[in-house]
Amino acid sequence: MTTDPRARFPRSARVRLRVEYARVFDGGRRLGDALLGLHWLPGEAPPRLGLAVSRKVDPRAVGRNRIKRILRETTRRLRPQLASGDYVVVARPAAARASHAQIVDAFLRLLRKAGALPVPAPGGTMPAATKPTSPSDSMPDVSTG
Repeated sequence: MTTDPRARFPRSARVRLRVEYARVFDGGRRLGDALLGLHWLPGEAPPRLGLAVSRKVDPRAVGRNRIKRILRETTRRLRPQLASGDYVVVARPAAARASHAQIVDAFLRLLRKAGALPVPAPGGTMPAATKPTSPSDSMPDVSTG
């Protein structure tokens, strides 16, 4: 664990009170998939994260804490790019059997679907190729030779 205070997930970045959770659940946008549910209430404040991982997801505390650690770390890294507001992630039972990468992918997919995270630019350094308008445009002119 790092002791660098800039690398931590501060209390100010967390949804903590029952009233705050209720506000997000009642007034926020809802999205979900097989692993996670996302409730997002846009606002003016910097992004804050709340987690709901019940015993129905995994009866063992170790499993529940693993899911929470993955989501907190992902949010900590993405926080500068996230849209303002409160996010509450509700884990579903399938998350207990999912790998680290699967949980991160599901979370990122939900954030992009909600519009809270910008869609990544296409990879590579070359500009996208343009399609020829007619078949003759794509073939070299051999008649001048």
